Amino acid sequence: MPQLADSAPPPADPTTPRDQEPRHLAIFIFALTAGGAQRRTLTLARGFAQRGHRVDLVVVSGQGALARELPPGVRSIVLHAGWKRTFGALERSLNLRGFETLASIPSLVGYLRRERPDVLLSAASHVNLVSLWSRRLAGVPLRLVLRASNDPIGYPEMWPRAQRTIRRFLRWMAGRVYPWADAIIAVSQGVADDVVRLTGLPRERVTTIYNPVMTSDLLAKAREPVAHPWLTHGSAPVVLGAGKLKIQKDFPTLIRAFARVRRSREARLLILGEGGQRRALEAIVRELGLERDVALPGHVDNHWAWMARASVFVLSSAWEGLPGVLIEAMACGCPVVSTNCASGPSEILEGGAYGPLVPVRDDRLLAEAILKVLDAPPDPERLRTRASIFSVEPAVDAYLDVLLSRRAGSSATRPSSTR
Repeated sequence: MPQLADSAPPPADPTTPRDQEPRHLAIFIFALTAGGAQRRTLTLARGFAQRGHRVDLVVVSGQGALARELPPGVRSIVLHAGWKRTFGALERSLNLRGFETLASIPSLVGYLRRERPDVLLSAASHVNLVSLWSRRLAGVPLRLVLRASNDPIGYPEMWPRAQRTIRRFLRWMAGRVYPWADAIIAVSQGVADDVVRLTGLPRERVTTIYNPVMTSDLLAKAREPVAHPWLTHGSAPVVLGAGKLKIQKDFPTLIRAFARVRRSREARLLILGEGGQRRALEAIVRELGLERDVALPGHVDNHWAWMARASVFVLSSAWEGLPGVLIEAMACGCPVVSTNCASGPSEILEGGAYGPLVPVRDDRLLAEAILKVLDAPPDPERLRTRASIFSVEPAVDAYLDVLLSRRAGSSATRPSSTR
């Protein structure tokens, strides 16, 4: 039986259009761990509730650092709570949370039959297949909207052979069943193009809506103090990376690029986040003799304050959807360097107008870009202005347009140039 946590609904927003009657919206995601996709999901849930809609946040796992940040008016529903006790060791040993997500289908079917939401928003690529099959099995009338947030394969040669095979199968399956959805939202133009190639759907069936990254509390939190000696005034320049320590983020390339930077000038590298690659990354640091200049502090609750004090933020990812950390760094006035991975960075930086773009997995060119920015940092206010385009209100409005069938497909929130 799913576990429920209730929260009193907030008063309806008096600015809500008269033709937008309150609806029952369900949002499905794996868990509320401290990741970018999870933060964007909470932001959307809060926005929907503030407009007077009844919102259920349905999660496979109730664990996660963001679970305590449930917005007012949003009900939390945890599916398959007994999985960890029974199969957790298997899931951890194979490093495939997909097994847990797949096992949640009966509970999700039960929820859909019992609660009968008007709309189900499947909020991330890794739960979309489960959402599609669950609606079909539930046999209840509801609108299903998929949010395509990433490519499940990315850089194929970076995956171990077994995971590569599974992910190729999932991508093949997605191409067959994504057309079952009533609408698809892509987080960037690059992801939208990939969905069209994958499914053969007409482009008008896919709506591009950029993520709501610029929240009201981001800048306030960026001004909070940070208790780290490397971020004090007068210290050596700090290169900052942030994200889960996993294959996608390609932190080995960032560390090797930093080693090149360190040969040219004094600097330090901080990488925020946790994940399965910690030991491998620490081994690279030791191998390169960088123990005194590289630190991996783990997860921090307020990474924005670290961004506001760093000399440059570096996104070293091999693939992305729309990397929110890149936008957050710019919002904090921090110069940025990014790989030109598929997809998102080039759209955020307008082809390099707001920060250098370098090829994926090229530590030499990444080091050169970092040095260039350290030597001649851009105007922080210009970066903040660009980041402000990725704000909450337009994104929430565009999502509701699609969820409530007011728009079938378009480039809903492509930002215009702010140069």
